[in-house]
Amino acid sequence: MKSDFKFSNLLGTVYKKGNLVFTEDGSKLLSPVGNRVSCFDLIKSQSFTFPYQHRKNIQCLALNKQNTLMISIDEDGRAILVNFISRIVLHHFNFKSKVNTIKFSPCGNYFAVAIERFVQVWKTPDFTEERQFAPFVRHRIYSGHFDDVLSVSWSQDSRFFISTSKDMTAKIYSIDSDESNVSRTFSGHRDNVINAFFSKNQEIIYTISKDGALFKWEYTEPISKDDEDGHEENHEEQTNKMEWRITEKNFFYANGKLKSSTFHAQSNLLVVGFSNGEFRVYEIEDGFNLIQSLSMGQNTVNTVSINNTGEWLAFGSSKLGQLLVYEWQSESYILKQQGHFDSMNTLCYTPDGSRLVTGSDDGKIKIWDVASGFCLVTFTEHTSAVTQVQVAKKGHVLFSASLDGTIRAYDLIRFRNFKTFTAASRIQFNCLAVDPSGEIIVGGSQDSFEIFVWSVQTGQLLESLTGHEGPISCLTFGQENSILASASWDKTVRVWNIFARNQTVEPIEVQSDVLCLCMRPDCKELSISTLDGHITIFDIEDAKQLHLIDGRKDIISGRFLQDKFVSKNSNRGKYFSTITYSFDGSTLLAGGNNNSICMYDIDNEVLIKRFIISENMSIDGTLQKLNSSKITDAGINSDLLDKDGENSDLEDRMDLSLPGSNRGGDPTERKTRPEIRCLSLQFSPTTSAFAAATTEGLLIYSINQELIFDPFDLDVDITPESALEALKDKEYLLALIMALRLNESYLIHQILENVPLVDIKLVCQDLPKIYVNRILNFIGELFIKQDSPHIEFYLIWIKNLLISHGAYISSHKFEFRSSLKLISRYLNKTAKEVVAIGKKNDYLLSFLTVSKNLKDDEQNINGDHNDENGTGFEVDEEVDGDEDIDDDEELVEEEEEDDDEGGWLGPDTKKSSGIKFSGFDGEDDSEEEDEEEGQSDEELIEV
Repeated sequence: MKSDFKFSNLLGTVYKKGNLVFTEDGSKLLSPVGNRVSCFDLIKSQSFTFPYQHRKNIQCLALNKQNTLMISIDEDGRAILVNFISRIVLHHFNFKSKVNTIKFSPCGNYFAVAIERFVQVWKTPDFTEERQFAPFVRHRIYSGHFDDVLSVSWSQDSRFFISTSKDMTAKIYSIDSDESNVSRTFSGHRDNVINAFFSKNQEIIYTISKDGALFKWEYTEPISKDDEDGHEENHEEQTNKMEWRITEKNFFYANGKLKSSTFHAQSNLLVVGFSNGEFRVYEIEDGFNLIQSLSMGQNTVNTVSINNTGEWLAFGSSKLGQLLVYEWQSESYILKQQGHFDSMNTLCYTPDGSRLVTGSDDGKIKIWDVASGFCLVTFTEHTSAVTQVQVAKKGHVLFSASLDGTIRAYDLIRFRNFKTFTAASRIQFNCLAVDPSGEIIVGGSQDSFEIFVWSVQTGQLLESLTGHEGPISCLTFGQENSILASASWDKTVRVWNIFARNQTVEPIEVQSDVLCLCMRPDCKELSISTLDGHITIFDIEDAKQLHLIDGRKDIISGRFLQDKFVSKNSNRGKYFSTITYSFDGSTLLAGGNNNSICMYDIDNEVLIKRFIISENMSIDGTLQKLNSSKITDAGINSDLLDKDGENSDLEDRMDLSLPGSNRGGDPTERKTRPEIRCLSLQFSPTTSAFAAATTEGLLIYSINQELIFDPFDLDVDITPESALEALKDKEYLLALIMALRLNESYLIHQILENVPLVDIKLVCQDLPKIYVNRILNFIGELFIKQDSPHIEFYLIWIKNLLISHGAYISSHKFEFRSSLKLISRYLNKTAKEVVAIGKKNDYLLSFLTVSKNLKDDEQNINGDHNDENGTGFEVDEEVDGDEDIDDDEELVEEEEEDDDEGGWLGPDTKKSSGIKFSGFDGEDDSEEEDEEEGQSDEELIEV
């Protein structure tokens, strides 16, 4: 099994804090998620997370107009310059102070950074300049404010910018030193100036303050006044006194403070967000007109953004991690996402690997789409923390256990809770397991020493298994048979035959408390993780110990801020609380209340790879060394001091925290610094990825198959040229084996598609068994990643491979499970698309069927009439020239039957047009039309 997994995506969390940024075309949205940046493609419904990390949570980010450079800055002022296209970090820079905002100029040559009460303008790095080690060049520092600068806005021509501050003023500056006299202060507001904007023609400036006041400034002549003699001033003197003055004042009357705003100059749209969760859309060209007013909850709207076309509005609320993209013209939501606002306790994959199910302490169950990163549905039936979730019945049924005393079953087709299981007495369930057939479900609790068994069909409690002398900590079923393993606080593990209602072996005694157990997919081994940091593997049939892995030396636990020692001297979290097997049973993945995920080779009992969950120092448990510079004279870390009382705003000074809990980050902010933990792990059924439920969110680690050169059984004589030469000589089996040994995707693809249909059966029969799984896996990945149009061709390959090597695949099903899952996933997706297209074109199909019947009747009538006259065919031959009427009619009927290939022209049109219908070939124009039509159908399905 390959072990080069790398971080690929972050799910379960869509927004933390900072500003949202649209790309230039408006189709993608950048969202800061903790110390990472996620990108959501709103058109294709896909998402990805940039692989780099900041040392702390991101405060602000910016993207240039060319969509090539992105700068993100964390809370300490450390900036990272990233190539947005290739996602590669180009440069690190430290501004050495907190940065409130950063904005690129429209021309892309400069970017402005608001640092405390100053505005620094820097030149954008250019590839033409050879400044490899110091690409940032500062243009100028602008001062004048007496308090922190809150925002910076550029003019359309990039000559000027406006800065707003907490000192209740706004200032305009010029980039060019020759226009230094442009500098002007806009005063008159009675609260912090949140933002300021230029109009489209740059003749009007709008300023918005926190108390909900909107001032309109114009560069006009001062109001004329008569002097003492009654004469007006000279016109030349008035023109010399041109100045910016307030021409209009408007006010937002709301129940909360104004927190965020943005302006679209082309359409004169103003969007504002308030502290009570309300957001409004105004049109301010002719007057002050309210267009829409909606609410996204009861929490503060921290950031507002609008795309370049002015159609989509993006809102972010950091309290609950809400992200909203709204189309104001159609009054519809493009994206409406919210992550768990408490820690995720458990996760599981659906059988096809396309979705992830998570359960949290907030009592909610969410289903996430792995490709898009979006939450598809949320179940809120539980009234307390969800402790475990599991999918059964080929992914159609979801079971969940909760501390509210219920185990619930959900229908994943209709998305509803259809059954609830309870015990005779009210107890809290902390674990569950489902029989492979999906007919039996068992649950365990820390309030009782019994294991409860229910029937899924009837919902009745069948039996309670007794024998443990302590609370039940975890349960697991095998995937091959109905063997149940249970662990308890009595330091024993018991193996049950659920249908025989007895124990298959004697209880397995361990030396410490069992934290987690999992069974190998073939039900031959059982792995147990204990509190002393050991992972022990037992044989299920005779309860013998096979392997012992000591994980304490491999765990990186990290230190907390209050610790006065380094992490290596800490005994905190030196154990694994969750473990899982790989698909082939040769690898074990383990995680716990620490900052590391360890991958072990079971046979050799060695650590293969260690994954660091996070480098975010805003979370406890990520530090390694002591930092003496932050230790005060009292011996306390300065980061632990509460500095909220020094904030200028009243709402920032208020403390709503409750002491006494170390769980998650719920709305009451019970702990300001969460602990880094890995609460659940599971491999994907496709075997190319695994998911981890952590404090940071749902982390996805996957193998990048495209960039790996992994030859198999390579020889000196095997080269791409020799493989193509064998293909040219029609030695298809030899060419295919050479391509598989080289493991080059393009070469395998080319050779597979050049094998004639009549020879596929022979090639599959003579193919060595060792290459069968590689071909099936290649076809599955080809379907998923490239969406190949040659579906029937590859299905013929799959059919012949299964016929020729079915017995071998059945005896080694765990080796082939990954490839077969990929193929099954694609076929299910294709079947759904075909059904959807059929439903959408139901009336078109009916019309074509009726039209064909009418044409057949018309031809029969004409045929009978011509037969009576005896001259029908001779007249048609004279009209159509050398074309044969029978052949033309057959071709016309075939064209009508193929309703997917273009529209129906009607009988008269096809006869009179004289079009000749040829057979299918690779360069026919009809294939391009079919592909375009297929693409339009897929777009309709996505919409």
